Amino acid sequence: VQLQASGGGLVQAGGSLRLSCAASGRTFNRYGMGWFRQAPGKEREFVAGITRNGGSTDYSDSVKGRFTISRDNAKNTMYLQMNNLKPEDTAVYYCAATARAILTGLYYRVPDYTDWGQGTLVTVSS
Repeated sequence: VQLQASGGGLVQAGGSLRLSCAASGRTFNRYGMGWFRQAPGKEREFVAGITRNGGSTDYSDSVKGRFTISRDNAKNTMYLQMNNLKPEDTAVYYCAATARAILTGLYYRVPDYTDWGQGTLVTVSS
């Protein structure tokens, strides 16, 4: 599947952004999905994951309570609503899909994912 992330930008601390990830093809609901981020000089890290039908989600501790992941399988799109942004949230955000997903699976590791979007930059100023 091909993924296109969008919605990044510059925002002040405390502000909000919504990222979108548009997927190609007609089998979007067969993919487990996730958001990762990578700050300069750091490894890519898990941010949030969602099951194939959107029934379950999970988050890293650093964003829990501030970010919400969701998906609309009819529109082949996944979202990440980011509220109360902090300067430490500054990173390139990547959406990812795994073709190996079981219906109830959540996936946390970079190697778990088979397809990646190009990334969208989020910059949070203090």
